[in-house]
Amino acid sequence: MVLEHAEVDLLRDQALDAAERLFYERGIHAVGMDDVRSASGLALRRLYRLFPSKMTLVCAYLERRNDRWLDSLKSHVSIDDTGPRGQVLAVFQWLRSWFETPGFRGCAFVNAFGESGATSPEIVEIVQRHKDEFRSYVTDLVVAAGATADVGRQLALLAEGAMVTAAISASPEPATWAEAAAEALLAQ
Repeated sequence: MVLEHAEVDLLRDQALDAAERLFYERGIHAVGMDDVRSASGLALRRLYRLFPSKMTLVCAYLERRNDRWLDSLKSHVSIDDTGPRGQVLAVFQWLRSWFETPGFRGCAFVNAFGESGATSPEIVEIVQRHKDEFRSYVTDLVVAAGATADVGRQLALLAEGAMVTAAISASPEPATWAEAAAEALLAQ
């Protein structure tokens, strides 16, 4: 049976939706392909046709999460009409709303790196690219607000620290603290 391209995309999304939910909730190593099969409703054979290995599935999950995460952040920031400085601060407001999301478990990329970074160059590459894209985006916003690229990198680091602290403390407050620090740095 030959599947249409659109049908393959639909099945791929179905598998990735299940994998994303499971990997984020339980961790990459705790989830097997059989778990993804059960959660997705796909036959194990079909799952392996779509993703020949668990690492292929993990990488696809992280790539898609990168795109969705950055798109959501950029969409939120773009609707802020208070000017360039307001857009920088909107990053931290978006983080707070993310931290308040039920089931928040921190940064999926930090989690994946912590679980597999020492043994998986594929994961390291995706995580580094995600962090580079985020830092570059924040830096561009900060430069547009009239501050230096160094300040942009510092604010990206503040955001990263807020992500880790929010996950560990199970509190959205680190976003508020980081936003206050960002305001102070921008005011200099």
